[in-house]
Amino acid sequence: MWLLWGVLLAGAAGALRVPPAEETARMARFVAHACDWGALATISTHDPVRGQPFANVFSISDGEVSNSSGVPYLYLTTMEISVKDLQVNGNASLTLSLAQTSYCKEKSYDPQSPLCARVIFYGVVEKVAGIEADFAKRALFSRHPEMQDWPPGHNWFFAKLNIANIWVLSHFGGIEMVTPEDYFKATP
Repeated sequence: MWLLWGVLLAGAAGALRVPPAEETARMARFVAHACDWGALATISTHDPVRGQPFANVFSISDGEVSNSSGVPYLYLTTMEISVKDLQVNGNASLTLSLAQTSYCKEKSYDPQSPLCARVIFYGVVEKVAGIEADFAKRALFSRHPEMQDWPPGHNWFFAKLNIANIWVLSHFGGIEMVTPEDYFKATP
C-alpha cells in the first residue's frame, strides 16, 4: 500500500497535477489529501506554557488514496499531551504543507515559499463514532498501517477536525480564505 501511495503522490507532483494557485478551494482539498501529517496547535493546559499556543505533529488522513473526503481524521489517545489540551478546549488549528511531498523539492521551492502551498484549518476536534469512525479507521490505517499495532491499552479513538475556517497560501500576494462550503464542493 505504501508503495502505491508513493507512486500516486509522486505521479501527482511529477505530472504537475497540483491545481492552479488561483483555484484556492481545490488547492486546499489537494493539499489536505496529499498530506499524511500536520502540525496541530492547541491551547496548552500544562505549566509552564498554560494558556499559550502549543503545536504537535499528528498523522492525519482525509480518506484512502482513491477517496478524499476533505475531513482531516486523527487517531488519538487521552494519554497524549495535546489531547489533554483538547479535553479542556477542543479548538485547534491544523497546518498542512506540500513541503512534505516531493512537489516542492522537485520545484526547488523552500518550505516557507508561498509557491509551496500550505493550508491552515481552524475548528474543533471531535471524537467520531459509528459509520464515520469506520471510515476514519480505513482512511488512517490505509496510510498509516503501523497504527493498527499501537498498544491497545492506550484506549485509542478516532477523531476529526470539524472545520470552521480555512486559509490557503499557494502564491505570492497573501493568504486567502476559503469557506468550508466551497472547500467541500471542490475536488482535489
